[in-house]
Amino acid sequence: MGRIRIGLSSWTDKSLIECGRFYPPGINASESRLRFYAQQFPDLVEVNSTYYGLPAERNSALWAERTPADFLFDVKMFSLITQHPTQPRSLPRDLAAKLDEETRKKAQIYLNQLPAEIGEEVIARFVQALRPLQHAGKLGAILFQFPRWFRAGRPSMEHIAWCQERLADYRMAVEFRSADWLSDAQRASTLAFLRERGITYVCVDEPQGLASSVPPLTAVTAPALAYVRFHGRRRDAWEKPGVSVQERTQYLYQESELREWVPKIRALAQEADEVHVLINTNYEDYPVINARQLRLLLGPA
Repeated sequence: MGRIRIGLSSWTDKSLIECGRFYPPGINASESRLRFYAQQFPDLVEVNSTYYGLPAERNSALWAERTPADFLFDVKMFSLITQHPTQPRSLPRDLAAKLDEETRKKAQIYLNQLPAEIGEEVIARFVQALRPLQHAGKLGAILFQFPRWFRAGRPSMEHIAWCQERLADYRMAVEFRSADWLSDAQRASTLAFLRERGITYVCVDEPQGLASSVPPLTAVTAPALAYVRFHGRRRDAWEKPGVSVQERTQYLYQESELREWVPKIRALAQEADEVHVLINTNYEDYPVINARQLRLLLGPA
């Protein structure tokens, strides 16, 4: 049986901090928050801030210093590399300076609009910044969350391969937001592609019955790691334009809904060395409540 690690998709979420029901009074600094989080969830956390801006090597070193020896960080890839819209100002200044004036003035830019060397440099800096975590044995996987318009097909698979080739010795985990990757016609090809490259498929719990809905399929495509993310089941907000991430994932699971996943997670642990389970319901202490519930339902590690 592989080890099951459970954690939250952020320890610095504004709503979690402001609700006052997780961090005790006086736990206000970044260092004390991370230390407290690791006491409550000693296995794992997901770093979400790296989706919005490149990580800093100094922060990686501090994260490693402030957490127990057995603690792991799964780190979300920068938005530009996963073909999401990205604000030019979120690029490092020296790279932004290489853009032409018209591109710099855009509200959002995409990877395919930029010179190839900028994309190469961005992912190289991302990898380098996480070296302290990797050297400390605390880097779990790099999470690539691809958008709904990143559809199944050769160009998309080639991009995934391009990303993996630049991760060096880091593990790669892929989450799809387009349902066509798991359609009846495409599912076998998708999973075979990931297995051939040793890339972890990210299993998801999310709203069903919508055009983009990815089914709650469980599969192990890399023997070292299986990965599960809980996004909530807010059908009314999942595809609604202009909705914030927090509103889209604002959901408190019922115990019966979490219980559905207990045999699935245990089955993943039969095939993988580890299973990372992340609660991504970013509203106040909802993820804390559900992570603790799920840990009790699964029983001792």
